[in-house]
Amino acid sequence: MEKLQNEEQSTKKTWIDRLRMIGPGAVITASFIGPGTVTTATRAGASFGYALLWAVIFSIIATIVLQEMVARLGIITQEGLGEAIREQFSQPLVKFCIVWLVAIAITVGCAAYIGGDLLGTSLGITTITGLPDNIIAPIIGVIILFFGLSGSYKVIERLMVALIIVMGITFITTMFVVKPDFGEIFSGALIPTIPTGSIIMLIALIGTTVVPYNFFLQASTVQERWNQPHQLKDSRIDTIISISFGGLITAAILITSAAVIKGMTVESAADLSLQLEPVLGSWAKVFMSVGLFAAGLSSATASPLGAAITLASLFKWKGGFKDKRFKIVFFIIIVLGIIISATGFEPLDVLLFAQALNGILLPIISILILVVMNNKNRLGKYVNTVSMNIIGGMVVLVCTGLGIYSLIDAIQAFLG
Repeated sequence: MEKLQNEEQSTKKTWIDRLRMIGPGAVITASFIGPGTVTTATRAGASFGYALLWAVIFSIIATIVLQEMVARLGIITQEGLGEAIREQFSQPLVKFCIVWLVAIAITVGCAAYIGGDLLGTSLGITTITGLPDNIIAPIIGVIILFFGLSGSYKVIERLMVALIIVMGITFITTMFVVKPDFGEIFSGALIPTIPTGSIIMLIALIGTTVVPYNFFLQASTVQERWNQPHQLKDSRIDTIISISFGGLITAAILITSAAVIKGMTVESAADLSLQLEPVLGSWAKVFMSVGLFAAGLSSATASPLGAAITLASLFKWKGGFKDKRFKIVFFIIIVLGIIISATGFEPLDVLLFAQALNGILLPIISILILVVMNNKNRLGKYVNTVSMNIIGGMVVLVCTGLGIYSLIDAIQAFLG
């Protein structure tokens, strides 16, 4: 009877009620809309015009499909993705290899990601103050470490989500003001092409959106809000609206840069801000600096949290931040990010490398998600439908193909 009442109440929800339910999906969007997204999309537009817009569309579809799967897993089983992967394999050696492969891959990815995010965050302050980014970035890392270990990172997260919304609205407005060629936009969005020299940029565009550790993050965070099958619809709406908004921001950045600075080499935050001058004029540089800081801070907070949640889920640690091992992982990832950001690497190159690394890791995690989501013993009637498997399979094939293409391209470049 109680279940029936819950279902009746769920059907009576208005769209306003459902918008209020947005939460875990917004965290995922705040995670992937970081400096890497801004710089990668800007460079893609400046270097290749609208030709790689299809990759943004593909990335958003792939993210929605895969994040919906892991959110459904978390709500139905009330367990994380790591537990599901661990328990999927009964043969001890296979289980050991899979668990450690995922653990190492995600940890390395998060370390690279936060190193790029810290440098990206520092770009904003460096542009305004002139202080070196390899000094600013470690300081920001220490601040994130303090807030994270004190449990106050949620406050930062909410503030950064708000700032990213403002940033998104500005980019979307600018996109219309610069009057791009809509014929070329539709061509770039609907006809997949891989221009010469674009493969790393292409994989980076996908890697900056479909972030492997976000799968583990959402599978855990949805459990804090939803725990009943009838709430799956709320979760799907949260995922679709939040991630679509993030995709619109990415597309707007690429389109604007293609219309305003195509053919230009993007090397700094000042270069990134040129695309906003049609709307913001002399304030463009200041806005981009604040935007990079906001995007970087939210994304850099999510990286160590994602690594800690992934390992906690894989190795069955309980208690979240109350568990010392969770705090240790959080601490180590930030320290690695501080070291990477202090070494003097070119910030935009580190960001691009982190996105490309995520793009290469993606096929492994995607295949494991598909395997887990077809386990009837775990999910019962909530396993993937045939259509979900087909869409998920296409995502895996495209990501795997791009990863192999990238590897062959790298080997040829090395030998040549």
